[in-house]
Amino acid sequence: MEKDWDMIEVLRHTRHDWLNKIQLIKGNLALNKVDRAKEIIDEIVVEAQQEAKLSNLHLPEFASLLFTYNWENHMFQLEYDVLEEIRCGCGKLDDKSLANWTRSFFSCLNHAIQPFNENHLSVSIEPQKQGVRFFFDFSGIIIHKKDMKSFFETIPSALKLTMQSLSTEELSFDVFMNYS
Repeated sequence: MEKDWDMIEVLRHTRHDWLNKIQLIKGNLALNKVDRAKEIIDEIVVEAQQEAKLSNLHLPEFASLLFTYNWENHMFQLEYDVLEEIRCGCGKLDDKSLANWTRSFFSCLNHAIQPFNENHLSVSIEPQKQGVRFFFDFSGIIIHKKDMKSFFETIPSALKLTMQSLSTEELSFDVFMNYS
């Protein structure tokens, strides 16, 4: 079930994350681990750059889903990477359709995998001239492969899916969505 985050909850969670990061830096500096503190700062910069790139895609519902997904308890950890920034105003994507499909995929995956395992999903986003390509790469344990196969048989017509692999230990595919 999707949680509807209000502004106060978002700010509270963001503040909590920032305080944790600052405490990590302070702790490493107190232990005279300056190099590790610098690494943490570099990680924060990269994360902020990725958040900015995702925000610049003008997909608020999809971006909100990715920004907040790890704030809730799920059976896998999510990370994302925007490979390039959009350099042209080629058109818009159907944000609602993309977010709904992605939310459904996350839900299906959440129910198809082994709980309490190191399950990890990486989403790479590559803006192109005609649309945007989304690469999904899962590693972990899939215990209901049949459910995943059934899910992929009902992909909306606005999305073009190319499956690379689906096994009990990995899932890899890409989805392309044209600009309108």
